[in-house]
Amino acid sequence: MKMMLTAISTIAVLLLASSSVTSASAEVPSWIKNNAGWWADGTIDDDSFVQGIQFLVREGVMKIPPTTQGVSSSNEIPSWIKNNAGWWADGSIDDDSFIQGIQFLVEGGIMKILPEQASDVATQATQKTSSDKSKSSGSDSVIASLEDELEKCSEIKKSYKRLDCEKPIKQEILVHTYKTGAELFQVGPINYYWFGVNSEGNEFEISPTGQPILSVRMLAENTSSDILGLNCTSPAICNYDVWDGSKSFKYSGMDFTSGQINLNPGTSKEFNILFGPNIGYGGTQFEYDSSKSYEFRISEPFGSLNIHLDLE
Repeated sequence: MKMMLTAISTIAVLLLASSSVTSASAEVPSWIKNNAGWWADGTIDDDSFVQGIQFLVREGVMKIPPTTQGVSSSNEIPSWIKNNAGWWADGSIDDDSFIQGIQFLVEGGIMKILPEQASDVATQATQKTSSDKSKSSGSDSVIASLEDELEKCSEIKKSYKRLDCEKPIKQEILVHTYKTGAELFQVGPINYYWFGVNSEGNEFEISPTGQPILSVRMLAENTSSDILGLNCTSPAICNYDVWDGSKSFKYSGMDFTSGQINLNPGTSKEFNILFGPNIGYGGTQFEYDSSKSYEFRISEPFGSLNIHLDLE
């Protein structure tokens, strides 16, 4: 299962690696770090890493911008890139340092993306940067104060100390953004915050091959005085799925570390789940029928809830 999870998520890393050429600063979803760690420690081999990316580009799960590529007769990945992946996974280096290693693979011809499978996302990256700046300028005083603190962290020269400074502030910004803008769903002692379909991280689209792709991103907050866990150990055994009224669809990728997200009392965690191609191990291929109504289902021991998905 881990091999396919890495296949699903490393393509997202490549997308960001390519787009970083046209962006001064790259952002990589934190959930990809779990999978980078699996690759770095040898759980996933080099060929699986490369083939997974090529498969997902072909399926249109992610679209890669045109990139100058070299020619290579080998899929062998240099050990220093694996080291970078491990360091990035544990927070020792920043996103850009890891992305540079992925770009090296593309430029060296180790990872090959066909031009006809690529789409230019440079404009999207520029639009996102402009959008982020616009949101920031119009945000409330709490966000403004936190952003001032974050700016001070950038003055720290040692990367690991800078990351230690930035991490809790970024988490505060994230939580505040969800609590002031997202819809709240209470399931027992856990509060789920969700911005809905067609918000950042919550996309629905049909790939060029006809495969429906649905991404779900939420924030879960533990309001109890106990340590609680969100559980999803495999597609076959997962407390989260999509339901169309007669059939349930299992995930294609997710970021539950070792099948669980543990939440200490009063803490929050953002998580992502992808529904699309069947990855096996009890998984299913996501299907879309415009005549049906779809729901995202939560079925934890502490409570259950069905959330309507407005898919169009």
